[in-house]
Amino acid sequence: MSRLTTLYIDKEAHKFSAAHFTIFSATERERLHGHNYSVSARIVAEMGDNGFSADYNVYKQRIAALCEPLDEYMLLAGESPHQTIEVVGGELWVTFDGRTLKFLPDETKILPVVNVTVEALAHLLLDELIGLSQGEAIVEVELGVSSGAGQTGSAIWRA
Repeated sequence: MSRLTTLYIDKEAHKFSAAHFTIFSATERERLHGHNYSVSARIVAEMGDNGFSADYNVYKQRIAALCEPLDEYMLLAGESPHQTIEVVGGELWVTFDGRTLKFLPDETKILPVVNVTVEALAHLLLDELIGLSQGEAIVEVELGVSSGAGQTGSAIWRA
């Protein structure tokens, strides 16, 4: 019978600041605003003969690496059916409900999500973390993204 251990990683350094807006429908969205997001993880792995299950330092580095590319960017939902994104004259034009917002391409990340929410960010970052962890003896990973105290969405992967 295998022995499982759960590691919790929730470091102050695992954060990013970004702007976004949430889309509620084809005609309703939030105003542009930003958050100081934080990322945490719960990792379940088999206990090894050496007394540990997974290397905290490896996962701390991976989580930090997930946060860094998002820090200080405008985040856009690249797969939203309710908006269009196009490059016009060196700017990103985002059209939603007949109105166009303009952003600088080098300060904007277009993410492969339908909405920029903590839930969607959690799934996106979890997929990236699992991709970096292929072949390791992990059983389950839950990755959480918080947009502030008391507001966290998480995604779970199981082997």
